[in-house]
Amino acid sequence: MTSTPKLAPDEKSVRPPLRIVPTILHLAVLGTIGTAISWFLLGWLAAGAALIFLLGFGLLLLIGLLYAMFGLSWFEIQRVSSLYDLNVAALSWRPRRRGGFGEYMRSLARNLASGRMWAALGSFVLSCIFGSLMLGALQWTVHTAIVGFAPLSETETVIGPFNLIVPSTQAPWLFLFSIAGVAAVIGLAFLHRAVTCAIIGAIARESEMTERVRSSSVQREGAVRAAEVERTRIERDLHDGVQPRLVSVGMTLGLAHQQIDTDPAQAKELIAEAHASTKSAITELRQLTRGIYASVLDDRGLDAALSAVAGRSHIPVQLDVQLTGRYPRDTESAVYFTIAEALTNATKHSRAATCRVTVREREDAGKRWLWARIEDNGVGGARVLPGGGLDGITNRVLAAGGTLRLDSPQGGPTAVEVNVPCAS
Repeated sequence: MTSTPKLAPDEKSVRPPLRIVPTILHLAVLGTIGTAISWFLLGWLAAGAALIFLLGFGLLLLIGLLYAMFGLSWFEIQRVSSLYDLNVAALSWRPRRRGGFGEYMRSLARNLASGRMWAALGSFVLSCIFGSLMLGALQWTVHTAIVGFAPLSETETVIGPFNLIVPSTQAPWLFLFSIAGVAAVIGLAFLHRAVTCAIIGAIARESEMTERVRSSSVQREGAVRAAEVERTRIERDLHDGVQPRLVSVGMTLGLAHQQIDTDPAQAKELIAEAHASTKSAITELRQLTRGIYASVLDDRGLDAALSAVAGRSHIPVQLDVQLTGRYPRDTESAVYFTIAEALTNATKHSRAATCRVTVREREDAGKRWLWARIEDNGVGGARVLPGGGLDGITNRVLAAGGTLRLDSPQGGPTAVEVNVPCAS
């Protein structure tokens, strides 16, 4: 039905861990291989630009370069995410929306304009620069450390930093340069952590905000659709049920009024018939209002409301509800109507002999969810049809920020599973 909403990044994504040794190894690789890759891409760009007018061969090179840059950006996001435990969604290629060469070129343009790709590419280039500087600092550290042991040899002078000739007796002072080199290596590791986490973390925050906007849009659309389905159902029930019955009551009372003087006995029968029809109309109105909202939810809570639903069911219902207290109204309402509709469908369509309803409170990544599963042993084949009951509860659940999954193969059984957050 729907996908489970993604959870917000955890605390690790806000404060990445300190990993000096892995960071130094990453920078060492990026300072060598990464720098070579960067220069190779620059050469690729120059070749593509130079050959752009040569029978379109340059255009093919530039398109290939875009794919290479995109792959490199994907790698950089994965590298930083795994190194510092950042919860960042992987970079995904924006596919073309329809066929045709023109749409393919527009798809390339959309991916070329991807801010996430360029940010990750910038992070990769900066990491390569930090890696090159770190390799230089490591070379400086090793060289000065080796030269510092010059008094142990028979040489009178040694070549120190900046190609300075230093007497062997003063060479131990060069250990201070080695310490400075180690400090530079560690400083570059911290700088890499700060810069890459700032860049990739910004991508994570952008992805999170995009997901929140998408989730809010889905919830809003679900609420609008649920309201539309509910309004259509109310209009249908009023037009097909209550309205004709009330019209019949009015006509029956009119006939009784005409015959009350000439045929009192017949008038009494008509009044009795109108009274019975009125009680039936009241019953239908109660059922209609119960379909809008169950007052027992406010009065006694979800457990009692589900017990009432199970008691009215025409097929046996095994109710297993374990809750710790009350929940937000939207949450209880979404779960209640999902179960009520599933039991109604099982009674009307599935030819089930029994139903089982399980309701629990669950916790996932520090967030509380109200979970319910409704199973029957019927013939299956349930589908979500526009304007139908399952469509209505699906949109109601979406409006509450939850998810609904329907599993109903032909031949049965049917299972409906709903997951609704306990707080928005």
